[in-house]
Amino acid sequence: MTSTSPMHEQIGIRHLQEPHLAEADRVFRLAFGTFIGIPDPSRFGGDADYVRSRWIADPSAALAAFEGEKLIGSNFAENWGSFGYFGPLTVDPAYWDKKVAQQLLGPTMDIFRRWRNTHLGLFTFPHSPKHMALYQKFGFWPRDLVALMNREISGWQDDVGADVARFSATPPENKPAFLADCRGISERNFSGLDLSHQIDAVDRQKLGDTIMISHGSQASAFAVCHVGPGSEAGSGVCYVKFAAVRPDVHADDALSALVRAVRDFAASRGATKVTAGVNLARREAFRCMVNLGFRTAMQGVAMESGDSFAGYNRAGVYILDDWR
Repeated sequence: MTSTSPMHEQIGIRHLQEPHLAEADRVFRLAFGTFIGIPDPSRFGGDADYVRSRWIADPSAALAAFEGEKLIGSNFAENWGSFGYFGPLTVDPAYWDKKVAQQLLGPTMDIFRRWRNTHLGLFTFPHSPKHMALYQKFGFWPRDLVALMNREISGWQDDVGADVARFSATPPENKPAFLADCRGISERNFSGLDLSHQIDAVDRQKLGDTIMISHGSQASAFAVCHVGPGSEAGSGVCYVKFAAVRPDVHADDALSALVRAVRDFAASRGATKVTAGVNLARREAFRCMVNLGFRTAMQGVAMESGDSFAGYNRAGVYILDDWR
């Protein structure tokens, strides 16, 4: 995974190793902070973490770009069974427009081929034609806006109205059944969609928890949540990385109950705000979140590629995520 750039002696792409995590994190913050234009780019993201936690989850899915021994960029792939996505893809601003991101994407696509994902996606800035043009070279095309939404916990006290279980509190002998229930819910929305690896990564690293609600004996919805510093949420925040509702239940009621259960979990961990993303093609899920008092803080765009082009971004699907 090595290539030569006309502007620099040699750019090498290889797997990110633990000794380079701090530098990869620095470049990640510098790149996004510079692009967005905050006064001190190094402060982008606060005490949230996107680099170390994703590397620990699967080092074989983390790539880095080097000029000699200098790390100048990185990228991370995520495997959700039939679906895969990548990000954050970041390059040191001193190396922008040097095709470093393009060189990282070739090996990233090799990872997806190894995983045999049938559908691929990414989240990017809707106002950046440069980003869209880059990803189109690898078969990704812009589709729907994605709303990043939040709601403060204060004053939000209505009951959950369902039985609630947490993966962290589940006895070890019962965790395979918990994962099977989650897989059953996600697969009913999109064939092969499986969050087991993500649920395990959150549990193993103590980044948050996975919340499941049930009505009677049937699991109806689950949410994989990050909370607090060192996770993808950051201090005071509970971030719903993924949530799904079984499509054969009353989905509005189930999503509402699930989000309230997430609220209670967030409060128990000292968070003051819940955040979640939703693709606007899933318009019923978006309306449900609006009715729950969530408001859009920022928008991105989903770009997609694969055999099933619509994936699970379609009307009638009650899934929360944003592919960051």
